[in-house]
Amino acid sequence: MTEPTTPTGRVHWIGTGMSTGSGLGLVCEGTSTVLWGRTSEKAEACLARLGLEGKAETRAYDTSALAAELAAGDIVVSMLPATMHPALVELALDNDAHFVCSSYVSPGIRAHADAAAERGSVLLTEIGLDPGIDHLLAHELVRKARAATGDRPATVRFTSYCGSNPAEPNDFRYRFSWAPRGVLTALLTPARLIDGGAEKEVARPWEAVTSRFVGDESFEVYPNRDSVPFLDTYAFPAHWDVETFVRGTLRLDGWSEAWKPVFAELAEVGDDRITDLAAELAARHPTTATDHDRVVMSVKLEVRTDAGTAWSGEYVLDAVGDEQESVTARLVSVPLACGILDVAAGRTAPGLHQAADSPETIGRWLAFLRDHGITTAFSATGGTGA
Repeated sequence: MTEPTTPTGRVHWIGTGMSTGSGLGLVCEGTSTVLWGRTSEKAEACLARLGLEGKAETRAYDTSALAAELAAGDIVVSMLPATMHPALVELALDNDAHFVCSSYVSPGIRAHADAAAERGSVLLTEIGLDPGIDHLLAHELVRKARAATGDRPATVRFTSYCGSNPAEPNDFRYRFSWAPRGVLTALLTPARLIDGGAEKEVARPWEAVTSRFVGDESFEVYPNRDSVPFLDTYAFPAHWDVETFVRGTLRLDGWSEAWKPVFAELAEVGDDRITDLAAELAARHPTTATDHDRVVMSVKLEVRTDAGTAWSGEYVLDAVGDEQESVTARLVSVPLACGILDVAAGRTAPGLHQAADSPETIGRWLAFLRDHGITTAFSATGGTGA
């Protein structure tokens, strides 16, 4: 295997939007950090918002300016829209640098996986909240289930839901915690899942809303994106017959009713109208400093073997933002910081990664999250797991 390009300990964090949270401070503590904003003033304002004045250098972002500063072994961290990631990956590889983001692997990123491995560069993706923390918990559930039930043939049901919502429910049953246009675009993205043992496609995810209890509280959930490839990501064994496998979004009860007018328009609109509609909704339902967010995540796996042995495990994360920071930004940026610091320490092998999959790394990352106040509750029935 190609030796990894030795990290320099210098990080280029690109983007100052809603998901840039306190994790940036953890990166600043452990590295030499440059924060790139649309302007240097926006970068300075972001540092001030997070209480990090003087902790990082600031720059006005453009690709030529970044290219002029990149050195072999530097780390490029993208908080920009996912469509901009492939170009940044190319720029990083051209300079023998590493790349980290919290977004899903796109075909444009995956196309560079072999080149990254050959050049000694790390492409670390899907290390945020969702995707990110959910991946770590899913891997843990698979490990625990296999320890509890052995290698007998089994029927399994897997569900993973996460959502950022208002801590105090409002009439809209929602609080914009990331770009409003991205929220609408996600709703227009078809979903694929396994239901009843067969693959199923849902053209309009909002038409597949069901109820889901997390603890004793009822929520609404619906499938999101393409769940099926994550069967391989989570290394489901071949002797498992998958009855249900879905990754999706969690919303407050009443969300689908409150959003009916939005759905009616989304079913008919063109691209330009989506931009205008997003702006209108953001103006009509503004996020204020006193309007705190709440993130709820449930990752659950149920296994029943052909011998009748049953095991069920669930991780639940439930956290609320405060005056200092939205919890969504914290839950995206702190796991991201953990991944960045691993790359900076030379602990990540060259090539493409979706969060982490080894028990040792997952254990260390979950401990890092706990050390920084991000905890999950685990419950299981039918066995202890290991």
